[in-house]
Amino acid sequence: MRASGAVTRSTLRQQIADALRDEVLAGRLQPGREFTVKQIAEQYGVSATPVREALFDLSAQGLLESDQHRGFRVYQFTVADYRAMVEARTLVMDGVIRDVFREQPPSPAQQLKRRDSLVSVRRRAEEAARAARGGDLDILIGYDLRFWRELGALAGNTYISDFLHRLRVQAWVFAVPYLRGDADVRDWLWHGHADLVAAVTLRDRDALRVVVDDYNGHALSWADRLAAGDPAHPGHAPQPPEAADPADPARPGA
Repeated sequence: MRASGAVTRSTLRQQIADALRDEVLAGRLQPGREFTVKQIAEQYGVSATPVREALFDLSAQGLLESDQHRGFRVYQFTVADYRAMVEARTLVMDGVIRDVFREQPPSPAQQLKRRDSLVSVRRRAEEAARAARGGDLDILIGYDLRFWRELGALAGNTYISDFLHRLRVQAWVFAVPYLRGDADVRDWLWHGHADLVAAVTLRDRDALRVVVDDYNGHALSWADRLAAGDPAHPGHAPQPPEAADPADPARPGA
């Protein structure tokens, strides 16, 4: 297992956790991969204590499983897990949309602050959409996570924002093994980020609902395809050719 980069002594615990999470998101640490604290410590040339703390942090985020006899294992999410993630974020986002539009229109000062915040979110949206259309997963995942993180911050509730961020990281961890190496990956990626920002900017509740429903609907449609074995997960039996529906345009929005 190769290290993705050098780790310095400052915020060592967080750096190790971030580096390992990036390895999982990049698909270099596959679901089911096992390793020990000693192996990771030797890999990065650090002591066992910050490594153990980082691994427990990732376990708390649902990305690793710990076994006192065998060390740690990259968690292997199922299609049912993925569908549950999408359904959970749908319920939370429905509540956020309802609460945002229940509030009084923002004051001029609030509008100015919101407009400034949306400038950064819009840039993230443009980059994420461009990467999705180009099928560049490495760029897409980073921008997509930052996009949703910054957009969620506009709601002003860090607990909700953190919860949704965790779900999206888990969803990407699940999706990456399916999407890596897929020749048609560009047809499977949601790229409606800019439409979402436009709806938020205009405070258009109906337009926002349409985009969010499209986002979640694509993800659930993709889950249905995966349950049928199209595309097959590495190590899973491939789907019989006659069972596929090439006319279905569904794309996942991990």
